[in-house]
Amino acid sequence: MSPAQSIPDPTPSRTDSPLQSVRSGELSSVLASSSASLASFKSHSPVPKEPTPSFTSKTSQKRASDAAPNAASTPRHSLSIMPGPLQPDKGPLILNKFILYENRSRFYIVASNTSDSRHRMLRIDRTVQDELIIMEDDAIYSGKQMSNILKMLEDGNKGAGSLGKTRVFFGIAGSFIRFTAGWYLVLITKRTVVALIGGHYLYHVESADIIPVCFNQKIDRPAEEQRLMNAFKQVDMTKNFYFSYTYDLTSTLQHNLTRQPEIPSTSSRWSFNDRFAWNHHMLEEAFGKRADGVAKSHWVLPLVHGHVDQAKLTVLGRVVFVTLIARRSRHFAGARYLKRGVNSEGNVANEVETEQIVFEALTTPFYYPPRRSADGLAHPPRRSPSPHYTSYVQYRGSIPVFWTQDTTNMNPKPPIEITVVDPFYTAAALHFDDLLKRYGAPIMILNLIKSREPQARETKLLYEYGECVKYLNQFLPAGKKMEYRAWDMSRAYKEKTQDVISYLEDIAEESIHMTGFFHSGPEPYSHSTRNDPDLPYRDTILLQNGICRTNCVDCLDRTNAAQFVFGKRALGHQLYALGVVENPNLAFDSDAVNMLTEMYHDHGDTIALQYTGSALVNRVENYRRMPHWNSHSRDIIENLRRFYTNSMLDADKQTAIDVFLGIQSSERPVNVRARGRSHREWFHPEYLGPVYVLPECDQTLKEFAQMRSDFWIEYYRPLLFTSLGKHFAYSMNSTLKLPG
Repeated sequence: MSPAQSIPDPTPSRTDSPLQSVRSGELSSVLASSSASLASFKSHSPVPKEPTPSFTSKTSQKRASDAAPNAASTPRHSLSIMPGPLQPDKGPLILNKFILYENRSRFYIVASNTSDSRHRMLRIDRTVQDELIIMEDDAIYSGKQMSNILKMLEDGNKGAGSLGKTRVFFGIAGSFIRFTAGWYLVLITKRTVVALIGGHYLYHVESADIIPVCFNQKIDRPAEEQRLMNAFKQVDMTKNFYFSYTYDLTSTLQHNLTRQPEIPSTSSRWSFNDRFAWNHHMLEEAFGKRADGVAKSHWVLPLVHGHVDQAKLTVLGRVVFVTLIARRSRHFAGARYLKRGVNSEGNVANEVETEQIVFEALTTPFYYPPRRSADGLAHPPRRSPSPHYTSYVQYRGSIPVFWTQDTTNMNPKPPIEITVVDPFYTAAALHFDDLLKRYGAPIMILNLIKSREPQARETKLLYEYGECVKYLNQFLPAGKKMEYRAWDMSRAYKEKTQDVISYLEDIAEESIHMTGFFHSGPEPYSHSTRNDPDLPYRDTILLQNGICRTNCVDCLDRTNAAQFVFGKRALGHQLYALGVVENPNLAFDSDAVNMLTEMYHDHGDTIALQYTGSALVNRVENYRRMPHWNSHSRDIIENLRRFYTNSMLDADKQTAIDVFLGIQSSERPVNVRARGRSHREWFHPEYLGPVYVLPECDQTLKEFAQMRSDFWIEYYRPLLFTSLGKHFAYSMNSTLKLPG
């Protein structure tokens, strides 16, 4: 990649360009230090006469034109006139090392890749409070070139305090936020590795800092500014926020491996799934308002709010990694009693996508190395996709009708009220149409709320939800109708008339056969010799089309137990597809299921704490009728904690989430219009087909293995000493029992 013309500062000042204060002799010595000549540089990348900013906000572009009206006739200095060795095109630039330099007039952010071979620079103006002015040098610099640039900046900005104190951080988490006056920069200052997928690390945010951009920030309403700042900090960024530099954590494994990289358009301006990027609002002002595609994606670091866990399963010397990823949607997010049901856009409360990834790490990356030619002739190396990656996706979300619960009377079980009766179920139609778009058909709906109560509460929702699905299903074509299952899980558990887990396993098995799961290769060849009619041999990749949507009232205790059972059945099929077990039926009293139970307990506790402020009340052991000796007292404590949190703290919690997500008002008028579609054709016909088509996905998977699965620098970390004992793959939780 040839270094392109970098950006002049659109707001010139006395210390604007560091080159203005560098004497001619000094500049000559800098130029001479580069290893390539100016003529060679020009022949590869001619410098245009008038450089233009890479990206700025709209207000900064206007201010730049007002501040320099004679820019066309005035020579403007640029850092990219420095010749040097051209940085070769080494694929997408991935930045994961960041250093912040600052003085009274500028922030300078220098970012580099893991090997310190490619560098970029971002400049932020600190002299203007009301406008956000960001500039990026388009050139990619070598380490030597960046050192020379920093030396010139140090010399040229002595009047503004040189470059000041340096700050090392690991990513621009929240880019830029604003309350009443001035902008703030949110930086990730500490991280920990929590998972490893295909040689790509997933990180948890351990610490984050908020820095004011303007040097002399003047606040007209300090009390309101402090209130909003406290509300923003109430969403603790050190709990349950995850990111990755090289792996798209907002999308599923199947999407990442079998879909071409998305090019942002007018409807979707991001290359990632912004539904699960909780810092989307903070990225929008600086990086979203652009017209040059994904050119600036190397600065964008989406944060996923939810849960990530990984553990090792050891089976006769074979090591299998089990990963659980929960992604919470940023749409209609909030506290338990303040966010219920659905909004007018079709987004439901407590929406969480759970993905269970199981793979055997015979090779670290997503591909096998090229095979050696048998004839000894030179052939171009061809990687092949690794057939040892599987994933299964589930979904949970509130019942998609308009309903609320009034908590003003301090009732531990507030009455449920259906606030809007829409005979056409427009909001639910939008919701299920979006599910068809994202996951495809078929959709299985598992409704676990109560069917009989002394005083009608949940039964109101049972009737309304059943009528909703019945109405929408009548317009779907045969073979594409939603599969609706309503089952009173609480009654079956209390009356002891039915085995809860066995019934859920039967539904899970049916759902997995309907939707399938993702497997990146064929089954092991040994399966073809069994001649089992119940388990036919599959010699192609397997794709998941469709989803199981599970819900209870809160989408917490009963939903988590049901999702565990689905995950247990899926784990058996995933291990069978990898050739680890002889049949997909796993016994409960096994190391694999015990490990998965603990993972789903942590998963459920995390989701419950985010939504209600307390951990799960009823766990899987309760529904298996194997409760722990202290489970009763623990359930009482968790119920009291949940009641106190929902009654006393939910209002402040909702305000904090709204401020964090950039929502102006949590109260929006309910609009149940059809949004331009008829009530009968509530769905898009093109969404009824499979989202993932086998021939296309198989070809894309091979292209991914060949072109887009680089992992070496991210995994092996050049210039960093790591002992095997401290390596994450060795130190993660495992079922391997060591003697003693």
